[in-house]
Parts: sequence; C-alpha cells; structure tokens
Amino acid sequence: MNNYFIILASGQSKRFNSNKPKQFNIYKNKPLFKHSLEKAIKSKLFKKIILVVNNKKTIKEKFPKNVLVIKGGKERSDSSLIALKYIKKFKPTNVLIHDAARPNFSIKLLNNLIKALKNNNAVIPAINSKDSIKYKIQKQLFNLNRNNSFLTQTPQAFKFKDLYNLSKWQKNKVTDEATLFIENNLKIQFIKGENLNTKITFKEDINDYKIYFGIGFDIHRLIKGKKLYLGGIKIPFHSGLKGHSDGDVIIHSIIDSLLGAMRKKDIGTLFPDNQKKFKNIRSPKMLKPIIEMLNKNNLYINNLDINLICEQPKISMHRDRIIKSLTRLLDIDKSIINLKGKTVEKLGLIGKEKAIACEVICSITQ
Repeated sequence: MNNYFIILASGQSKRFNSNKPKQFNIYKNKPLFKHSLEKAIKSKLFKKIILVVNNKKTIKEKFPKNVLVIKGGKERSDSSLIALKYIKKFKPTNVLIHDAARPNFSIKLLNNLIKALKNNNAVIPAINSKDSIKYKIQKQLFNLNRNNSFLTQTPQAFKFKDLYNLSKWQKNKVTDEATLFIENNLKIQFIKGENLNTKITFKEDINDYKIYFGIGFDIHRLIKGKKLYLGGIKIPFHSGLKGHSDGDVIIHSIIDSLLGAMRKKDIGTLFPDNQKKFKNIRSPKMLKPIIEMLNKNNLYINNLDINLICEQPKISMHRDRIIKSLTRLLDIDKSIINLKGKTVEKLGLIGKEKAIACEVICSITQ
C-alpha cells in the first residue's frame, strides 16, 4: 500500500459569503474538511494523508501520525502542486487529490478508484448531468448533449509520477487535475461517481435540512463517599450522585434531549432502573447506543445547550474538561456545545448542597 491522499482545504471561498473559509464552517456537526479527513483515516488505504490549509495555526487538533498539515498556495492548482512536491520525498506510487468542499463521498468510492489505478494512470469519478446544458460561442447559444457530458468529481486518482510531471510544468490555472490529462491528450479512465458527492459552494448548500429539538432534565441526590461523575469525567468532590447508574446528570439529560428530538421516548424506557444489568452502569455506555441510533438514521447534532444546576462544585473550574469529554463521547465539535452553571440561591435540596440537577436543550438535523 503506497497510496497518498491530498485534501485541498486552503481555498478563499469567495462565493460562500462567510467570515471564515468555507472548509472550516460547521457541516453536520463538524468542520467541513473533517468529513473528508476522517473518511480517509477510517479507510486505512493511505500511507499518509496531507491536509493543505491556508493557515496551519487554524488547525489546533491532534491527528494521527500519518496525517500531515501543510500550507497551501494562492490558487487551487498552486496548493495541489505544493502538496505533490511535498510528498515526492516519500516516493508514492498512487496519489488521490480531493476537494474538502466534497464531504459526502464514500469509502467504497476510494476503493473503486484505487482498484482502477492498477491498470490506468488516471481515474476520475464522474456522473451524467441531470440538467440541460447550454454553451455560448460569441453571441450564439448551443445545446450540449447531456448524454455525452460528464460532471467530474473528486477524489481523483493518479499514478504519482504521471501527475507530478504534468503539474510541475503547468502554466495555466486548472480547476481539477483531470484537466491536465485532457489538455495533454492523455488517457483518462472514468468510473461511476456518486450523486451525493456534490460540491458545497454556497452557504445555502449546507442549510437545507429539517431541524428537530429535544429537552432533557435529570436530578440526583448527593451522598457522601461516592465518586462524582459529570459529563463523563470524575470531578473531585466530597460527594457523588445517588442513582441506579453512576448518576451523571449531564449525560442523562443529554440522552433524554436526544431521544426527545428523535421522538424515541426516554432514558428510563431504554435503561429501566429495575434491571440489575444496569446497576452502576457508567453513563458513557448508556450514551453510546443513542449516538449509534443518531448515525443509523443520518441525524446530526447541531448544538447542545446545557444548564448544570448546583451550588457546588463550581462549573467554571471544570467546564473545559467536561466539554472536551462530551466532544469525544458525542463525536462533535466543541464549538456547538455550551455549558452553563446555575445556582438556586440556596433554595431547596439543591441550595442546601444535597442534590445536583441538569437540563439540556438540543437540536438535531436530518
């Protein structure tokens, strides 16, 4: 396996009309570029994955060792050539080049591209146009036969040496690497692309989704000598929360809010407290099947707003750790989680530091 994957994520996104580059906007609960990156990692097809960005400082996450982040150029073609020159030292056999603005390709497509490369120097996924196409020469319009017209997609797959030799001599800007082969009258093997593998160009491309809301609430008494878990992590405190499970009110409230948004009853239905198998179960284990339910139904978390209601401990001291834990457990970006601490002005059980409660509102997208 000597395959390399280049993700171009350094564009200026002038048509996207956003304060930050399109590839860093949140799409289906993650920055747009991460969908492509995670699929490439998950496929296990690539020796190294090169993420090309316009500013390396914007990437603060730690990725696996085979993911390398480099700075791109002014134009797409510049970034592509920079990446090709960068990986030349690794002596790659095959290279796939992909636009980060196409997050919905499948791992099956990656396999098909690499398989087709065994007998070809350039393999391009393409689909037929669904629309009627016109083109203009001077002032005259012509119809283009859409049966003979192809919409090319990325990832595009190449024998490295062939693409590198073409790219290093290019003078004109190109919008994809297939153009280099066409302009030089070199053979291209087209394979069937994917209708869902569309390019996100305008802001409205990521906003046309149904949104559902859910609310969750939980409260547990505090008891001395028990470990306190909040948001999936242990919090240093003299008391813990009494419950059939570990009593993690944050995760329990998140579960109920997600079930509410999915119209799937409540946490007690899935994890009844009269069953011994759930005795002392850790809440992350309870959350896992809920996330699987979301993924199975192609649902995505847009945001979580969490109110932790207690006198002690002070949430400000633990907010970052809890959000980091929830980010990992829910597999979402931390920017869509908001965690607030609320007191009840010494009123009732919570005010007397004998209980902790939590409420969560979530929105999910289909």
